[in-house]
Amino acid sequence: MSNGTACILMEEMEILNALQHPHSHTQSGGETQAKFFSPAQINEFKECFSLYDKKQKNKIDTKDLITVMRCLGTSPTLGEIQRHLQVHKLEKADELDFSTFLTMMHRQMQQEDPKSEILEALRMTDKQKKGHIQASELRAKLTMLGEKLTNQEVDELFKEGKIKSNGTVNYEELTRMVTLPPIDY
Repeated sequence: MSNGTACILMEEMEILNALQHPHSHTQSGGETQAKFFSPAQINEFKECFSLYDKKQKNKIDTKDLITVMRCLGTSPTLGEIQRHLQVHKLEKADELDFSTFLTMMHRQMQQEDPKSEILEALRMTDKQKKGHIQASELRAKLTMLGEKLTNQEVDELFKEGKIKSNGTVNYEELTRMVTLPPIDY
């Protein structure tokens, strides 16, 4: 399954959940704040949110959502913004409150976390749930699904990860390796 497919499935599950529990998004947001964000993050989000709260009603226009999210370091597409609004039953001309914004930020940040996306995709390949998959299976997935890699790119990845082409791959170690920040010389 490609990362894009995984994202679409997650978003569809969120929409189904919102349809089954239509009032769950109207909570105070304290639960979301306490569970997912540090006080420093909440302050940063609130500061940026406030810049777009033109009427000073603790609300922003939905048209400003993409700008606020991007100012805070996420990279939502217009389609992702539309899905966030859809989950919360908001129209393009509506306003959203800070609590709803926090929920949307949490979902967006989760969606953009490459480490968890990669791990989830690899876990789905691990039928026995043992923490490893066959290198040949990983090669097939990397060269045939999603954004396809060339055999040469997979060879480089295997070489860097010290993976034998006839062996198994510990996917948690592989994920850590490929999501390490680049070395800053």
